[in-house]
Amino acid sequence: MARIAKHMPAAAAGWLVALAAAGAAAATLDPAPDTVLLNGRIVTVDAQFTIVEAVAIKDGRFVGVGDSAEMAALAGAATEVRDLESRMVVPGFIDGHAHMDREGLKFIHPSLDGARSIDAVLRRIEREVAGKAPGEWVVTMPLGDYPYYEGGPELMAEGRYPNRWDLDRVAPDNPVYIRGIWYAWRGAPPIVSIANSRALELAGITRQTPPPHPGLQIVTDPSGEPTGVFIEHSTLGTMEFSLMRAAPRFTHAQRVEALRASMRRYNAVGTTSVYEGHGISPVVMRAYKALRDSGEMTVRSTLVVSPAWGAAPGAAIDEVLRDWTAYAGGTGIGDALLKLTGIYTQVGTSAASRIRARERPYPGWAGYGVDQVLPRERGSLRELVVAAVQAGLRPHGDADDLSEFLEIFAQINERTPIADRRFVLMHVDHASASQQALMKALGVVPTILTTRLWRDGSARTAGLSGEALDGYLPLRSYVEQAIPFVLVTDNVPVDPLHALWAVVARRDAGTGEIIGAQQRISRQDALRALTINGAYLSFDEDDKGSIELGKLADLAVLSEDLFTVPEQRIREIEVLMTMLGGQIVFERASPSGAPMLNAPQDNRP
Repeated sequence: MARIAKHMPAAAAGWLVALAAAGAAAATLDPAPDTVLLNGRIVTVDAQFTIVEAVAIKDGRFVGVGDSAEMAALAGAATEVRDLESRMVVPGFIDGHAHMDREGLKFIHPSLDGARSIDAVLRRIEREVAGKAPGEWVVTMPLGDYPYYEGGPELMAEGRYPNRWDLDRVAPDNPVYIRGIWYAWRGAPPIVSIANSRALELAGITRQTPPPHPGLQIVTDPSGEPTGVFIEHSTLGTMEFSLMRAAPRFTHAQRVEALRASMRRYNAVGTTSVYEGHGISPVVMRAYKALRDSGEMTVRSTLVVSPAWGAAPGAAIDEVLRDWTAYAGGTGIGDALLKLTGIYTQVGTSAASRIRARERPYPGWAGYGVDQVLPRERGSLRELVVAAVQAGLRPHGDADDLSEFLEIFAQINERTPIADRRFVLMHVDHASASQQALMKALGVVPTILTTRLWRDGSARTAGLSGEALDGYLPLRSYVEQAIPFVLVTDNVPVDPLHALWAVVARRDAGTGEIIGAQQRISRQDALRALTINGAYLSFDEDDKGSIELGKLADLAVLSEDLFTVPEQRIREIEVLMTMLGGQIVFERASPSGAPMLNAPQDNRP
């Protein structure tokens, strides 16, 4: 039995009316669909987890879901008909904590990928200098290889980092700066950046220069002269916010270019929507708006406000937040491509965060606002969350201290029920049975960072057993309690299928250890957490996240069957085609250069 939607006049309340129809009824669809996809294994992720053969798409939405023969009968002279050749199709992936803007920034500066000696690094820099005028900056990506930039001095054949004098050999007249990593890419210290003599001169760094905070080391030679190597033992890099403020920063044009490239890369792994729950800097928000205005967005994006506390140093918390209510209150403002909703809530104080906050609004690699953490002297987490809720703003928090957030939410709930407001807690790792029950009762949506399984799950769970281990990323428990958790990539790596593999296998990639086998989930449940649950995160479950009549036609065609491929190969599945609103935004080419999904010559009746 196929499901067909009829084209209604624009003046009607919505132009789609779902009909239970088949056969001859299918032929009444007028005008004809724009696109029909046939002969696939289409996983709808509807309430029954229905699998069908074909879909029809009109004006960016699904207007038919069912059998190939019935969908083929809908095609008109202008309909594009594609044969899926039995391949699996899933709803477009929704990355619940993406940091999408950051991915394209990795390709703005020249890469040092594969450079395994100081001479190899110098050859790359020499090439860049050749295209520069004397005095013009040369800024490169960090040492190490994309995407994680792993390794330290052992990467170099010489067993040490290049220093200022090495760089001077190929760039005596140009300032050179090798940027430090974004900590999360590698997930381990240190953050290393390197500058040549001309860069140190422009930055005013001498043997008398003190480090801006205890976590940043200015490496010196035996005479006390700076070598140009800087090492930070911090999760927040501060070099370009302090000692190397003279170096070029990402411009607006570069951020727009990078965000455009990021969207292409996310489309290439099947991602059609992202959620930026960690907050978004006004600088990055401006780049999103530029692409929205130019009609170039290919990933639906929901952004969360990063408050700028330093902009109003004497103001009370509620005064700072109340102006955001009109834009980000409730379910937010925006459209199917770009939305703004809620606010990031965090309290804390550190030397690194204070340094970064002074450079507001420039976020560097971060994407989120550098001044979004409320200083402790201005208020508590409870005061911040209560003020946000009173202002109608949905709080988003990083659940390093899950207990404190849940206690605050429970206190608020006693006065004003919040179960339908979908408060968001990110990076929820350990959750006891009682905490899980409270999340369920309060309607809290947890987002799950899967690197904490495959990258360092063994280290994070060392010494845990029994109930404590069972509470580490307790995804099976969430499924059983119908807690709508959301899988995220956090940009490490960007591939949702890698995240899906991580929660199905629960295997530390380094040690091979299975982390809490009793909390493994099925591939179907993991797919829900990457699709319909992600839509729930942004109050969009009626508009996207599954392949159903009237919903936005966002989908991904996979190279292999997600449900039958051997477990270890889940993360190796390729996306052959991605559609956003019925438009192809990515299509993988075959070795010959032709599209991997070819349209039939003519299969209309």
